[in-house]
Amino acid sequence: EMQVLMSGGGSAQAGGSLRVSCIASGFTFDDYDNMGWYRQPPGNECEKVATFSRDESTDYADSVKGRFTISQDNAKNTVYLQMNSLKPEDTAVYYCAVNPRPKQWHRGECWDEYNTWGQGTQVTVFS
Repeated sequence: EMQVLMSGGGSAQAGGSLRVSCIASGFTFDDYDNMGWYRQPPGNECEKVATFSRDESTDYADSVKGRFTISQDNAKNTVYLQMNSLKPEDTAVYYCAVNPRPKQWHRGECWDEYNTWGQGTQVTVFS
């Protein structure tokens, strides 16, 4: 069975660092052209954090550019989201997602963009 399992996150003070792991089970990340990282701040819509492609190129949202980094460990079938210089506005539930859906199926929400999602992990940043 294909699953995406997430771990990490937690709480940190502003300026600190946290890491979230996205672990593939029943597939490998290289099976797909790209994967996505998203977050949903409390009371807000889901927003895209980054897209990580099979060639390991990454497209980051302006809000996290220069602070967040994605890396892949093929031996562990894991992709990491390293978050540095955290800000209180980074507080959100973070998700990773794989198996992109065709663009014609997108209806304007994050959840339309991929078929398989991790369970989400909370990141809280204190000022």
